[in-house]
Amino acid sequence: MTFWGFMEYAAWALSAVFGLYIVTDWLRTDATYPEDVLTSSREGEIEAMTEEHRM
Repeated sequence: MTFWGFMEYAAWALSAVFGLYIVTDWLRTDATYPEDVLTSSREGEIEAMTEEHRM
C-alpha cells in the first residue's frame, strides 16, 4: 500500500471517529438538558429587553 493510500484510509477512519463523537455528544446533550433549555436564546432575550416598540 502506498503512503497516500494509507493516508486515505486514515482520513476515513478519522472522519468516522468524529462522526461517532458528534452523535454521542448529541445524544448525551439531549438526555441531559430539557428541550426548553436547548431552544432558548440568550441573545434573543437581550435583544427583546433592549428593543423599543413605538406605534
